[in-house]
Amino acid sequence: MSKPAIHNVKHLKGARTQLRKTLTPAEAILWNGLKNSNLGNKKFRRQHSILNYIVDFYCPEERLIIELDGNHHFLPGGPEHDAERDAALMALGFKILRYENEIVIKHSAEVLENIASHFNNP
Repeated sequence: MSKPAIHNVKHLKGARTQLRKTLTPAEAILWNGLKNSNLGNKKFRRQHSILNYIVDFYCPEERLIIELDGNHHFLPGGPEHDAERDAALMALGFKILRYENEIVIKHSAEVLENIASHFNNP
């Protein structure tokens, strides 16, 4: 018996595509540092789905999820939803890093350095 697919489930394809077309300024800045294996020669995907969640960035080799938090994450219910989502993903063995959009915009080099510090280098 095979395991059910948890990555890029078909019913979220349209949402993933739309999110890729409409990156926030912070996502665009971070993506410039992550794309084409620019950071530590690691491959990242953007707007990748795991279970029924679409994560901002995902590095399969590191099982590392990067989430950028904009205003909607701080509205009522936002922190609770994020905590529930993070718990579900961490239960599957994923590592999650969260950064506020403003931090990424103002300190992108430091954010990229922090991300790289979480790689499991041999």
